[in-house]
Amino acid sequence: MRIATWNVNSIRARAERVAAWLERNEVDVLAMQETKAADHLFPYMTFEAVGYEVAHVGTSQWNGVAIASRVGLDGVASGFAGQPGWGEPVAAEARALGATCGGVRVWSVYVPNGRSLDDPHYLYKLDWLRALREAAAGWPALPTVVMGDWNVAPTDADVWDPGYFEGKTHVSDPERTALAAFAEAGFTELTAAFTPGRFTYWDYQRLAFPKNRGMRIDLAFGNPAFAARLRGVAIDREERKGAGASDHVPVVLEVETGSGEPLELAPDGHL
Repeated sequence: MRIATWNVNSIRARAERVAAWLERNEVDVLAMQETKAADHLFPYMTFEAVGYEVAHVGTSQWNGVAIASRVGLDGVASGFAGQPGWGEPVAAEARALGATCGGVRVWSVYVPNGRSLDDPHYLYKLDWLRALREAAAGWPALPTVVMGDWNVAPTDADVWDPGYFEGKTHVSDPERTALAAFAEAGFTELTAAFTPGRFTYWDYQRLAFPKNRGMRIDLAFGNPAFAARLRGVAIDREERKGAGASDHVPVVLEVETGSGEPLELAPDGHL
């Protein structure tokens, strides 16, 4: 079973590309972030045409998360208990969506950016991560993965130049501490061991991608029941190439389903 996460950076602009990628790589479940679409504007039919059910939560051209599955889509939950809000009036944003797919509980999350260390959005980000951790600690023991764009690079090895990010968000001690605290809820970040030195995001500006000035911020946290099934992780760097690419690339987890042999990933971490 292949379960992937991808910040698609506007699904209406990339629906055909995403659907083709799903088919080409035999992905069973895809958690998407930053869909930038209200629910009624999501291109459901594009995914249904290639055999996927889709759950989506989005309210505007900002944020938005979705899960596409060809192995079932049950128990859909928009948001998590205690999810903090933002804006005027304060309200929960479209940043978290859960569903059970093929016996695995999958959460697609789009963690707030934080903007800058002195911005109120930074405190919102830390509060959001705290609330997610507290909610996850009470979830059932079903194999569970929380995956998406976390907007935090766990270590200095996960950014192209730690010096460049000094004094900025995504690398600050409070953010990294908030990630590490997920261990208290029984969740471990599962992709790092399989993809050392590899990034998942490159800015559109300043030739960041050809110069490999990237970050590893698309992560997957699994509970013990899920981690026991994990057989490999791949980052599909090729999807950052070409016209119309998102600034993020897919991260694919290979999971043993208990029946049959898992598909093999290339030893270099590519699909």
